[in-house]
Amino acid sequence: MTIKDFQKFKIPSKPGIYRFLGKQGEVLYIGKATSLKERVRSYLSKDISETRGAQIVSMIEQAQKIDWQVTDSVLEALLLEANLIRKWKPKYNTREKDDKSFNCVVITDEQFPRVLVVRKREIDFDELMTDKKAGGYKIKTIFGPFPSGGALRDAMKLIRKIFPFRDKCAPPKNGFNKPCFERQIGLCPGVCTGEISSVQYKKHINLLKLFFEGKKKALISGIKREMRGMAKEEKFEEAGRLKRMLFSLLHIHDVALIKREPLAISERNFRIEAYDIAHISGKQMVGVMVVLENGEVKKADYRKFKIRGFKNANDTGALAEVLERRFNHPEWQFPDLIVIDGGRAQLNVACKIIKALAVDSFVVSVVKDEKHHPREILGSVTAWRGKERQIFLANSEAHRFAIRYHRELRDKISK
Repeated sequence: MTIKDFQKFKIPSKPGIYRFLGKQGEVLYIGKATSLKERVRSYLSKDISETRGAQIVSMIEQAQKIDWQVTDSVLEALLLEANLIRKWKPKYNTREKDDKSFNCVVITDEQFPRVLVVRKREIDFDELMTDKKAGGYKIKTIFGPFPSGGALRDAMKLIRKIFPFRDKCAPPKNGFNKPCFERQIGLCPGVCTGEISSVQYKKHINLLKLFFEGKKKALISGIKREMRGMAKEEKFEEAGRLKRMLFSLLHIHDVALIKREPLAISERNFRIEAYDIAHISGKQMVGVMVVLENGEVKKADYRKFKIRGFKNANDTGALAEVLERRFNHPEWQFPDLIVIDGGRAQLNVACKIIKALAVDSFVVSVVKDEKHHPREILGSVTAWRGKERQIFLANSEAHRFAIRYHRELRDKISK
């Protein structure tokens, strides 16, 4: 397969999984990506033999076709990748297939099931038992193995915020237990304190299983059905918990996983600055600048700006002020690419400022959908093609940093 073959496929710049297929349609390799288009293209670079190794070169030579499946988030792509590797056992995913050191996620067979991360080699697949991690309890369900331990740790942190579960604490035997640390920070649903029954907790675990299995539509339907049932029974606290779960599920923020995505060859030695504005009805209006260099966040170069020129909400005016103040600092390294949050109005303002200041940088803007997920990139295609992953990461990081700075300023004033 060559770059010309790649151009025949209309691969989207969205998260998901991709599969390289052989002559008979057999699955040669499965991978996940933040940007499917960018990631697949990276396999077809001229120096592939130097950057990927003999195994991947051989796979590319045998591949005749590529197919893919879009997901709503990188987190869902990671789970889908593990499920499909386990199902198809692709020839060139040899490490995922053979290496016993990789992690699995297991759910124990108990009155209040635990969710644990366990090394594959510690699981007796004949008896579905594990001694070290599950304390001798039988394992009911296994997901994985997952090839990246770091990515799995980040994923489990995100998943536990959506679906709080038990891992260490014990249910109360006689009366009331003190809440475990995870309960205090909202990561345990209250197994230790008796706040949730075994029946209700198992329903909760079944929702978690649907998420790991990639059955998102069934999961959302199940949560909505449970919400209606709880509301009908006037169990409003439980209905509220399910509502928060549904919201988190529909607004997954997986920046940590995006950061772990391997760099494509074309992304190296490139500096991006991303800008965002935060306020509530014009109050405590702030702007921020975040930096990516060589595809990695560079927090030492982050900057905060209190907006001085506007007392009422004016996002485009605030953006212009931040850019003008930023480029009054020639001692700060200038960017190759500037990323703005917003639509055509924000892009036009930024381009006008950059032109007036004679700054030699490309400018693009990220437009969001109603769920605040990136929908499209505006600006010169030449400027952003092949850099979608970095642009989305920079935009997301700028939004996070702006919200954090705004809250800090708001809290300081309210004290």
